[in-house]
Amino acid sequence: MRNNIVTRLFLALAGMTLALTGCASGSGNELEPARFVAMQEGPGEEYVIGPLDSLTIHVWRNDELGASVQVRPDGRITTPLVSDMPAVGKTPTMLAEDIRLQLSQYISEPLVTVIVNEFAGTFSQQVRIVGATEAPASLPYRANMTLLDAMISVGGLSEFAAGNRAKLIRFDRESGEQKEYNIRLNDLLRKGDSDANVLLMPGDVIIIPESMF
Repeated sequence: MRNNIVTRLFLALAGMTLALTGCASGSGNELEPARFVAMQEGPGEEYVIGPLDSLTIHVWRNDELGASVQVRPDGRITTPLVSDMPAVGKTPTMLAEDIRLQLSQYISEPLVTVIVNEFAGTFSQQVRIVGATEAPASLPYRANMTLLDAMISVGGLSEFAAGNRAKLIRFDRESGEQKEYNIRLNDLLRKGDSDANVLLMPGDVIIIPESMF
C-alpha cells in the first residue's frame, strides 16, 4: 500500500514537472491526427536486427550451413563456419551479405537468406510507454502504428492517469534534437476523439503522469 502511494506521488510530481517544463520551454506542439485505419498501407523503414531476435539463416543447396539462431545479448550470432558474427544494427540483407562473404572462403558463390522470425528490434525501433498505464512496455514498432494501437497493446490507462497531460518524446533525425509533443489520451480512449489519434515513429517515448486527485 505504501509503495502504491509513493508511486502515485512520484508520477504526479513527474506530471507537474512535465507541465512546468512545457510552459517554460514554450512546448505545446501538437501532432497531426491519424486515421484509425489508414487509407493506404505502406512499408516502414527496413527492419534493423536487435538483441534476442530469432533468425533463420538459409544457404541455398547447403542446408547443413544454415541454422535457426537467436541473437545473443551481445549482439552476435554463430552458425556453421561463421563464428561470432555481429548481427545487431544490420538489416537482414546486410547480415546475409556478411555471412555470404564469410562462407565464400569455404564454398563457391553461396546464396544466403536471413529471415527474422521473432523480433524485438533495437531500442531506436521500439515504442516505449511508461507511467500511468496498465502495463508499461517497450513495443516493437510496426509500419503505420498509431497511438491507439500502442495504448491497446498496454491495456489502456490506469485508474489515476492524467491522460490529457501525457507527452510524446521524439528524436528528430534531421535536426538531431529531441522534441516534445502534447497528446490527449483521455480524449482518445475515453471520449473516442479521433483527432487525438496520431501516427507513431520508431523510438517514440510516451510518458503518462498520474493525477494528484
